[in-house]
Amino acid sequence: VKLQGHSTDFTCLLSHFTGMAWKLSFALFVFLAALLYKQLQPPAPRIVGSPGGPPVTASRTKLKDGRHLAYLESGVPKEKAKYKIIFVHGFDSCRYDALQVSPELAQELGIYLLSFDRPGYGESDPDPAPSEKSIALDIEELADNLQLGPKFHLIGFSMGGEIMWSCLKHIPHRLSGVAVLGPVGNYWWSGLPSNVSWDAWYQQLPRDQWAVWVSHHLPWLTYWWNTQKLFPASSVIAYNPALLSEEDAKLMEKFGMRTYMAMIRQQGEYYCLHRDMMVGFGKWGWSPLDLKDPFAGGEGKVHLWHGAEDLIVPVILSRYISERLPWVVYHELPKSGHLFPVAQEMADAIVKSLLLGDTAAPCG
Repeated sequence: VKLQGHSTDFTCLLSHFTGMAWKLSFALFVFLAALLYKQLQPPAPRIVGSPGGPPVTASRTKLKDGRHLAYLESGVPKEKAKYKIIFVHGFDSCRYDALQVSPELAQELGIYLLSFDRPGYGESDPDPAPSEKSIALDIEELADNLQLGPKFHLIGFSMGGEIMWSCLKHIPHRLSGVAVLGPVGNYWWSGLPSNVSWDAWYQQLPRDQWAVWVSHHLPWLTYWWNTQKLFPASSVIAYNPALLSEEDAKLMEKFGMRTYMAMIRQQGEYYCLHRDMMVGFGKWGWSPLDLKDPFAGGEGKVHLWHGAEDLIVPVILSRYISERLPWVVYHELPKSGHLFPVAQEMADAIVKSLLLGDTAAPCG
């Protein structure tokens, strides 16, 4: 009887400790899951003009959904302009990074140039649900708010160059002509042959292959991947000098030492850089290769520019797109890298080509 009693007591004790162990294990699992979830979540944005947020210093316009876009005007007054151009900046940039058209050319041709901070950059409010379509509609609404008229020209660089395809898709009726400069490409666009996309893919550094892969397949991990310290994250965000061609290294002093760089990311890296990656390399429901000529009547042109020595955005995708879309006027600069729009006289050459059809450009 005593043995049976001891056995019963031991069984109860074992059951008690087993229950405790299970509860502790469950509590630990919940704690670790909560900790992981917290690490995966980006901090709330520091909204410009909000209590504790950065101050408003730019001219801004309010969109229908309540968001604000900050903008910068240059060139001749729009009331006197013959040509109205909207410039769309690239990755980790802002309204101040507009194409530097010379005052002489702006006066000669009557050019009004509008640049703006894309959502989440600089002093523009983040878009709660950004997409490849939403930015095109933002550009259209920006043009309407500033009364640019029924049509305008567009110039986009790098990630802003990729956005040009979205504008050609969603607002072609508003465009007089488009210049696409060193555009980022999405390796998963339909219609890209595997040999082309893979060749371009392997021209990236391995760490950038991973960063891009995560932003496409696991977008909810994009913030964590680019802020953790266990693995090397995007070298583009880190300004890795290995990405600079010989010409880019010479231009980097001009582009990289911008006095306003802190302002670019001031609302939080997730709401500008990481979301840019998630949209740009995300799952698109269409491909630029599906586009039809928006200027089939001859009233405008699409010009695509790319540096052959670009180590940031592989030129191979632009080459293939220009071959597949014969209505695109392709300019390949044999000695130039990614930063060619910053080079001496390039801005004027790009604008002349867009507005006048002048294909002559400085050697790059």
